[in-house]
Amino acid sequence: MTEPTNYLLYDGECPFCSSYVRWSRLQESVPGFRLLDARENPSLVADHREAGREVNTGMILSLNGIPYHGHLALNRLALLSTSSGFLNKLNSLLFRSEAVSSFAYPLMVAGRNTVLKLLGRNQVS
Repeated sequence: MTEPTNYLLYDGECPFCSSYVRWSRLQESVPGFRLLDARENPSLVADHREAGREVNTGMILSLNGIPYHGHLALNRLALLSTSSGFLNKLNSLLFRSEAVSSFAYPLMVAGRNTVLKLLGRNQVS
């Protein structure tokens, strides 16, 4: 299978990540966009790790083959957000600023890690 060029690689066992991809409507914003669960795509996870992008410290967005990791992915996703729905508007408003994304993202990752631990789930291997 050829690797897609437009995708979001996220942790499918993280309730926050899974909720985000459900309401974000990313597939409406970018033609051919794919949502990829990191736990179901170990070779893609390995490729990103080799390149210095760790999925346990940040989701990975690829747009036209250009990777964005962590807060940069969040920022780009906010810029791509559709204007439909309250949560998409809020996402765009909050995270279209790279400075806000940079500040907020470590807190979001800490929340993810805490919830995974409380739910007894492991990090993506």
